[in-house]
Amino acid sequence: MPEAEPRSYHHGNLRTALLDAAERGLREHGADQLSLRDLAREIGVSHAAPRRHFADRQTLLDTLAENGFLRLADILGSALAEAADEFPARVRAGVTAYAHFATDNAALLELMYTSKHRRDAPRIAEAAGRVFGLLIGLIEQGQADGALAPGDPEQIGLVLYATVHGLTTMINGDMIAGELLDELVETAVAQFLRGARPLSPP
Repeated sequence: MPEAEPRSYHHGNLRTALLDAAERGLREHGADQLSLRDLAREIGVSHAAPRRHFADRQTLLDTLAENGFLRLADILGSALAEAADEFPARVRAGVTAYAHFATDNAALLELMYTSKHRRDAPRIAEAAGRVFGLLIGLIEQGQADGALAPGDPEQIGLVLYATVHGLTTMINGDMIAGELLDELVETAVAQFLRGARPLSPP
């Protein structure tokens, strides 16, 4: 059958349709293969239509990265809100939510972290800050509850973050079997809670 003629986009969801198609393409082919023209063809609009929302390919990629961090912040916030009040339960909930997002969205996560330090992309850095802000708040709660030793909450949070991010990076790189994720998260959380707790008095 001949290829359908691109049509005008009338119902107002062009931006969402482009982002959805771009995230599928990112997952299947990687960021290097994404183009506005190909996305327009996929969703059936003229090749010029995407520029109503995205000036160029980089703008589209930056929006994907920003939205990824915002989505991750929402996921972490919901996981923490639904967890029990006890600090260990909240740590497990937050770390588990991050780990599953990271392994379910490996290509998007890579784009997010390769984009957030660019000086010309402050919105991505701001969205990333929301994620790390939740982690810092969690560490501060643990210190207030006496579950964690005093210290710089940002540094303590970085240790926890580096541990879980390292695990998910190894899983995404096929260095660790994905089915071990939950078991490894539990081990990581247990070791963190044990290692960061206040020292017992002599």
